[in-house]
Amino acid sequence: MGQPQKSFTDEQQIVALNNVLQSLREEDDINILISTTISYIQKQFDYSVIWIAVYDRHKHTLCGKGGVIPDKNTNFLYKQVVLNPGDILEQVVIEQGPLGVVDLRNEPRAAIWQEFGKKFNIQGTIFWPIRHKNRFLGLLLLGSQRWGYLLPGDSKTRLTIVLGTLGAILYQKEIDLQKQQTKQPNEPLLKLLENLRVLDNLDQRLKAVVEATHAFVAPSRTNIYWFERQGRYFWCRMSNHLANMGRNSPDSTQAAGMTVLELSELYYALSVNEIVWIGDARSSLKSHFTAKLLQRLRVRSLLAAPIIWKKDLLGFLAVEGNEPRIWAEADQNFVQGAAGLISLVAPIDSMETTIQQIQDDTQLTSQVAQAIYNKDDLNETLSTCATQVLQRLAATRFLVLQYEFDQNNYQIIYQSQPHKRRLLTFNFHNLVEVDSSLLKSATSAVEVEKLDEDLRFFNWRNSLLENGVRSLLICNCTQGHAPKVLLLITHETYRTWSTLEKQLLWVVSQQIGVIVQQWQLRSDNERQQKVLYSIQQCLRILEQSDPSQTDATAAKDLERTVLEQIASILGCPLVLMLSWSSGETDAEIIVKPIADDQFAIVADAQVTIEYEALIQWALSQNGYLNFAVEHLPPATRAWLNGPGIGQILIIALRTAAIYEPTAVVVIADSKERQWLQLSLDATQTLLNQFAWSRRQQRITQLLESRNLELQQLNWYKHSRLEEIQRTTALLLRQIHDLGIPSHDLTRTRYQLLLQQLDQTTASMTGLLKQEQWHLHKSGETMPISSLLKRSLERVETLFQQHKLWVSVHGLGQSGAEQESVNNSSFLQGIHTSSYPSPMAIAGDIVKFELVLHQLLVFACHRSQRGGRIDIWCRRSDEQLLELSITDNGIIETQLLAELDQNTPKDVLALSVLDQPPGLHLLICQNLMQQLGGELHIYQLPDSRVVSRLILPLAVKNY
Repeated sequence: MGQPQKSFTDEQQIVALNNVLQSLREEDDINILISTTISYIQKQFDYSVIWIAVYDRHKHTLCGKGGVIPDKNTNFLYKQVVLNPGDILEQVVIEQGPLGVVDLRNEPRAAIWQEFGKKFNIQGTIFWPIRHKNRFLGLLLLGSQRWGYLLPGDSKTRLTIVLGTLGAILYQKEIDLQKQQTKQPNEPLLKLLENLRVLDNLDQRLKAVVEATHAFVAPSRTNIYWFERQGRYFWCRMSNHLANMGRNSPDSTQAAGMTVLELSELYYALSVNEIVWIGDARSSLKSHFTAKLLQRLRVRSLLAAPIIWKKDLLGFLAVEGNEPRIWAEADQNFVQGAAGLISLVAPIDSMETTIQQIQDDTQLTSQVAQAIYNKDDLNETLSTCATQVLQRLAATRFLVLQYEFDQNNYQIIYQSQPHKRRLLTFNFHNLVEVDSSLLKSATSAVEVEKLDEDLRFFNWRNSLLENGVRSLLICNCTQGHAPKVLLLITHETYRTWSTLEKQLLWVVSQQIGVIVQQWQLRSDNERQQKVLYSIQQCLRILEQSDPSQTDATAAKDLERTVLEQIASILGCPLVLMLSWSSGETDAEIIVKPIADDQFAIVADAQVTIEYEALIQWALSQNGYLNFAVEHLPPATRAWLNGPGIGQILIIALRTAAIYEPTAVVVIADSKERQWLQLSLDATQTLLNQFAWSRRQQRITQLLESRNLELQQLNWYKHSRLEEIQRTTALLLRQIHDLGIPSHDLTRTRYQLLLQQLDQTTASMTGLLKQEQWHLHKSGETMPISSLLKRSLERVETLFQQHKLWVSVHGLGQSGAEQESVNNSSFLQGIHTSSYPSPMAIAGDIVKFELVLHQLLVFACHRSQRGGRIDIWCRRSDEQLLELSITDNGIIETQLLAELDQNTPKDVLALSVLDQPPGLHLLICQNLMQQLGGELHIYQLPDSRVVSRLILPLAVKNY
């Protein structure tokens, strides 16, 4: 439908709009503003119903302010409409946009307006919000007896302008009203400050603050509570209904005091400069404590602001209500400001006392510094300091603690207390990480007001409480570093200390830290001297020990002496050594005498090397290993069973990396023990030296034992050889005496054998004369073919037994090869003149032949039946001949590795070179080096084994 409106010209509409806007801008009364708006709408628009209402956001209602209706009874227009969820009116309030209804009579969401529409036949209706800056201020209802709700563009524009202007004016009126209704604390606080300037003493100033606060906030009563540190309680110093209330005033039960325990959460909130409020079912504190606090103060609402000076809580200003109350922001600001004014004027009252106290504190720190730097005795210095500090801070105990790394706890190095109190005899446990970090970062004394409730320094709590400590101050005497020296001041009652007192103790603690560090340096120096002396003593013992001493008892005595020196360096009750020799399966327990039964062990227990955890753990480490006794398996705990054992340190005796350790040192102490790095380094150095000394002693004993054994063997074999030579020579003389047979063939054969027997006897005689105790090097020459023939003849039986195919290569001229078809023809072929060899070797031929024979025997034994052995001859250069024996036999990899001269060998370790054939090959290898040749045994990629012999060539052949 079209907009119902009266017929006006455009000029008349503009004039009317201008007039109404000017009237709205010039009017202050809200009722006139609304009536002017209604009059304008009634004249410019043809609507049967016009209704304007303002919005009350606190009650969520619309209050009618007038309008136009067909009925003469206009009370309906001033009715208060409650907005309910789902109503069309609430929808306009929420959405803040126009809303139209085509027929008000059929709109159930319009509630009371639906009945009105039916009564007066109101159909098309528009609900238009009055708003400004997104704030809903009121509503315009336009109703018509025509169906529909559309508005032309120009009408909507004019209506929007008028209602926008009305909304802006209503918004400003609301802001002005709020300002008028809000109390401003600025002027009363300035007036209070002016009054405080002219008053003489603190009590008068407190009274003025109470009166001003009570007048501004208007509570049931206003009080100032003062805090006493010595007893940790509050007492009412000033109240609005009483004059000055002293601590002993009988006029008020509150003046007697309220302890911190009673006001716990209130106290902690005030201590951190927080304002506390408790109002109508709301509180800044936890709900369970709020009820207790209100009951204790006998109020139903509370507003309290702290009085703080230099971070110290002096008291608090409290306004109390007998009825529940919501504290306005202005009230909170005024109370907080008034408490701040007290914080400013409170120190002035005790200014002279404070100045005198600062002078006394300065003198105290000066005297402490003089005592520290002028006296050599630590106890005397700390005694002077403790007397003055305890008197100044009114404390009970003065304790200086020092961290002992090896015990992992704090020990009391000085304490002072009244004569009737007993000394503290316990050690303080090591600090947990959070407490240690707290002290490391602290720049002032750390205060514990109530030890039995504070979580800090929890692991000290029980011990201190048992000795009557209830509160304490603690200082890290080495600021910014890990807390190694601590100063403790304790008291037997719950109390706090002022910031000035904490600063004084902090200065004293740093001075104490200096002197304790000086004494610590002196103690460290003495400890280093002790360690150095112990090392020198141990090294002197090792130097004086006889390495040739083979007595097992003497060796064990030496080891026990070294273990005693280690125990002295570390200051521990149990040091033992698990010792074994190479090849053994069990280790022997060698232990120094044990004085403390708490560390006794089963010294004769059987300890299997392979299954003993201590040995295997130590061998897996390059250095020492530290662990608690709880980590030991039951098998080890069965013999290492001292009840006092808590911490264990194990170190394997090591020399070079290629040598396997044959001993593990086990060090044990109590559970609290921590090992000093200085002592550990000294112990490791000493054990390294001991390991080398022990190894050299064992090597010396081993070599002497082998030398003695070889001397006996050589003497025995040489004596037997002399007897054989004597018998052989006697038989030869007898044969010569019998004469030569007459038969020609027999005589020829007889003369040949006799000649060979004479040569053998002569060779044996030369051996007995020249090589009884040392090898003799002879200088002979022999063709290589002859050397091979003689060597092959000696092993021909082995060839036949193993059915081996043997080939010799490189004996022919110009590199032509001589290769056997069978062993017999091969041996004959070597003597064939058609294959002469130009190569001859020079040196000790007999020893060369023995070495070659040993290599051929070794090749035969490792070759498989029906296998093949190849012998290769070639000149390596103009002075050397290379003779290589290759076969397809099986050889141990370990034997090849140990024969390699580039591989270091452990004399004390079991080796395949200790028994044949490895021993024989090693002898051959060393013998060839002495004779100017070389011997190498290795394996080719195709698994063939090569025995490579380098022999010197005879010079005359070149």
